[in-house]
Amino acid sequence: MSPEPADRQEYNITAYTENQVGLLNRIAIIFSRRKINIESLNVSPSEIEGIHRFNIVIVETEEVVEKLAKQIEKQVEVLKVYYNTNADVIWQEMALYKVPTDVIAEKVLVERLLRENGARAVVIRKDYTVFETTGHREETDNLIKALQPYGLIEFVRSARIAIIKASDGFHHKLKEFERREPSEDVAENEFLNDREQVFTM
Repeated sequence: MSPEPADRQEYNITAYTENQVGLLNRIAIIFSRRKINIESLNVSPSEIEGIHRFNIVIVETEEVVEKLAKQIEKQVEVLKVYYNTNADVIWQEMALYKVPTDVIAEKVLVERLLRENGARAVVIRKDYTVFETTGHREETDNLIKALQPYGLIEFVRSARIAIIKASDGFHHKLKEFERREPSEDVAENEFLNDREQVFTM
């Protein structure tokens, strides 16, 4: 009897890449061809100048994620790909909430809800106030539910950003590349110094 497939769960795929036009589209096609939904996608500079970092969140089995990581790594501009569960990364998402200013002024409960959820005001106008908070998906979702009865006007959430707990950074991987000894001369140069003898009939 064949074993049951592993459970699907959230995985964070981290790809270090060169910044090239069209790479994002080619990576997205890898997922769309397999009908895999991307839950979150963030592209940002990395700790190394000129190297960008993709953070892609999907819900899949480890077997599928491993194949995807290998496929992404085949792209010429991709230097290295890692994948981790949520337990292996430190992650956050940012959210913005727009609520009527008069409600905040009149309802002490709303102000307490925002304070308890670590929200801070980033814009205050006569007609509305925009609050910002960071946290996990469940935390930002809970604040949406809490603010709905008080006239939540708009809500937006950023893509996930994540740091790998066990990683020493990509610097170490680059140093490994640099330590590798140069390859031998290519075959066509092997007899260059003896070309007169090689081409003598």
